[in-house]
Amino acid sequence: MTVVYEPPIERMELLILLAPGAGAPSSHPWMQNWKRRLSEIGDVETFDYAYMREGRKRPDPLPKLIAAHREALSDARKRHPAESTILIGKSMLEETVDGLICLGYPLCAMGDRTKLRDEVLRALNTPILFVQGTRDPLCPLDLLDRVRTDMKTQNVLHVVEGGDHSLRVPKRQLQSTSRTQEDIDRQILKAIGGFVDQL
Repeated sequence: MTVVYEPPIERMELLILLAPGAGAPSSHPWMQNWKRRLSEIGDVETFDYAYMREGRKRPDPLPKLIAAHREALSDARKRHPAESTILIGKSMLEETVDGLICLGYPLCAMGDRTKLRDEVLRALNTPILFVQGTRDPLCPLDLLDRVRTDMKTQNVLHVVEGGDHSLRVPKRQLQSTSRTQEDIDRQILKAIGGFVDQL
């Protein structure tokens, strides 16, 4: 077997705030996996919302979540003064940063195609990268394409063929293409690095 050497992605003066989704605290393996990967391109900070820290299932009201997001970003900037700041998560896009990256945007509330969470996207002025799986019921790509056409800001889409809401590809599909989830995640990281380079 031939091992192909990939040089490490060059580290830059970049702060990444990796925000949790509704059901995954910062200790979740998915969050830890992406924190480790993203640390190849910048300083990564994670945080938890109060309801997660207190062990409550029901999320706090949106204004409280946004306030927690804002506070986490402010604290992270104090610890890591950087040339650029990128916000990465599932949603919660209301902060002033250099770029936004959505690892599975929940465009359809509860997977309902008639209930779109698109107002925040249409109002954005910050460049955004969507990383979306083709099997994600919360974000059908045809609906996302329609919204992206109407957005006023620069927006880029990286499609994960067979990916679900967590960007995981079924083992059978991976085997049929002789790829691993590691390969898929490396491609996502490469797309993120390319997006950041363009900012």
